[in-house]
Amino acid sequence: MSEETKNTEEQVVAAEVQETVIETVNPEQFLADFNWHKYEQGIEAVDEAKLVEFEKALEGTVGFVNERDVIEGTVIRITDRDAIIDINSKSEGVISLNEFRYNQALAEGDKVEVLVDKREDSSGQLVLSHKKARVIKAWERVNNAHETGEVVNGFVKCRTRGGMIVDVFGIEAFLPGSQIDVKPIRDYDQYVEKTMEFKVVKINHEFKNVVVSHKALIEADIEIQKKEIIGQLEKGQVLEGVVKNITSYGVFVDLGGVDGLVHITDLSWSRINHPNEVVELDQKLNVVILDFDDNKSRIQLGLKQLSAHPWEALDTTLKVGDKVTGEVVVLADYGAFVEVEQGVEGLIHVSEMSWSTHLRSAQDFVKVGDKVEAQVLTLDREDRKMSLGIKQLHPDPWTDITTKYPVGTTHTGTVRNYTNFGVFVELEEGIDGLVYISDLSWTKKIKHPSDFVTVGDKLEVQVLELDVENRKLNLGHKQTQDNPWDAHEATYAIDSKHEGTIKEKNDKGAVVTFADGVEGFAPSRFLEKEDGSKLDKGQTAEFVVLEFSKEYRRVVVSHTSIFKVQERKNIKVAAKKSADAEKTTLGDIGGLAALKKKMEEGK
Repeated sequence: MSEETKNTEEQVVAAEVQETVIETVNPEQFLADFNWHKYEQGIEAVDEAKLVEFEKALEGTVGFVNERDVIEGTVIRITDRDAIIDINSKSEGVISLNEFRYNQALAEGDKVEVLVDKREDSSGQLVLSHKKARVIKAWERVNNAHETGEVVNGFVKCRTRGGMIVDVFGIEAFLPGSQIDVKPIRDYDQYVEKTMEFKVVKINHEFKNVVVSHKALIEADIEIQKKEIIGQLEKGQVLEGVVKNITSYGVFVDLGGVDGLVHITDLSWSRINHPNEVVELDQKLNVVILDFDDNKSRIQLGLKQLSAHPWEALDTTLKVGDKVTGEVVVLADYGAFVEVEQGVEGLIHVSEMSWSTHLRSAQDFVKVGDKVEAQVLTLDREDRKMSLGIKQLHPDPWTDITTKYPVGTTHTGTVRNYTNFGVFVELEEGIDGLVYISDLSWTKKIKHPSDFVTVGDKLEVQVLELDVENRKLNLGHKQTQDNPWDAHEATYAIDSKHEGTIKEKNDKGAVVTFADGVEGFAPSRFLEKEDGSKLDKGQTAEFVVLEFSKEYRRVVVSHTSIFKVQERKNIKVAAKKSADAEKTTLGDIGGLAALKKKMEEGK
């Protein structure tokens, strides 16, 4: 048979086989079962069952390793890029030197831990990883340290938010700032690039986070010492301590493993604004134990109690009525505290700062830091209280009030304050008088004093009434001027007419302003115009006076009455003319009758 004929027959057979396969094999099932790896690698299909059997036969033989095993290998050769590792298997593994960057002294013969990544790759090469082996071993050691409480060494790499990053067995762990030491840390940088001992206090396996603590080791060391100190604590005992922390409310003192608090009020007999005015950090000082709770976990300490109370050193000859000089240390609305000697304070109430009966805030008289002179008003050495006064150093202005401000005299004062019913006017320091709202103006209707004057204005007033015993002064402003209503009485006589402008308007009526400033009131029914409409705000018209009261300064006017009165007058005139006409006609009729009678008699 020729070669050409043979090839032709093989092609026919292959076509028949292909046709048969296409007809009998499901394409989807064929693709699902096809081993693409073996096809890509050019490996002839092998029965999987035989492969499994072959693998089992290899187990237990020398040099057999499982994937994911971590074993120890030996460096047998180092190239420029890789390290060749012998793990006593059928072949050596190759690991990049990048995985040994932490160990620059790697040499042939060194023992290293490796992870079997693959027993053989596509080219039959054993694939190992030193980095993965280190991570697995590191986590095993970290977990073991957490369970057993083992102390581990760590290298502080750098600072981070809230703490430090520490390398422990190649794992980056977090060291919170609060876990570095038992005392607050002010300089974190002093720990960077240092190797320290730690305890593993927390592991989050889900997020692969490790938290370590150096403070836990220190606390364990001082716990025994702390118990001994607490067992010996007694009230009144004086101990030496070191200032550990300073806050706005007090100072924490380390008594040798036990902390106590010196409250700001127990630091000094004098008033202080902040504890750092008395102590500073790391300062050694003696303190006395004032109190503690049942388990002695909260210890209250005192510093000022170690020195005598300033009141005990106060001059024994000081008495009520004496003058003292001091500095204002605290200011409140009700008064000022003045330090007359270190640690000894007296209160000057605002009512003792001025003879004025119109009280103001203490800030109007003094400020913190002022040097003031005052008189001792009360002195209680037992309760350590003292009250002072400033106004007592000046004569009482009400002593000769009747001489300076007799009734009927006119003066100029300053508006200090006002209320709904009047204005307080100060004639001099300590002498205030009240001007009632009704005594501000003869003509204006004032709803509130602020519409007439403002605080600080100068106002001329007349003394209307003087009550020396109760220290009351009644003043008037309008009394300093002539009463214009005397002249208005003649001008605004009943039925007189005046031109005015509507200033304000409401449901009851309108306020009408006239040329001389007099204001009158027009009831709503008297705002109607001749055409039936009503006057509005701002309109000018003629008004007739219906009522005038000098006593109550009241003028009632009407616009409507002007044309209504004229109408009534017109009606009266028409009625009169009609009546006259009627009388003339009747008279004529009577004359005619008489004439007719005479004529008849003549006939």
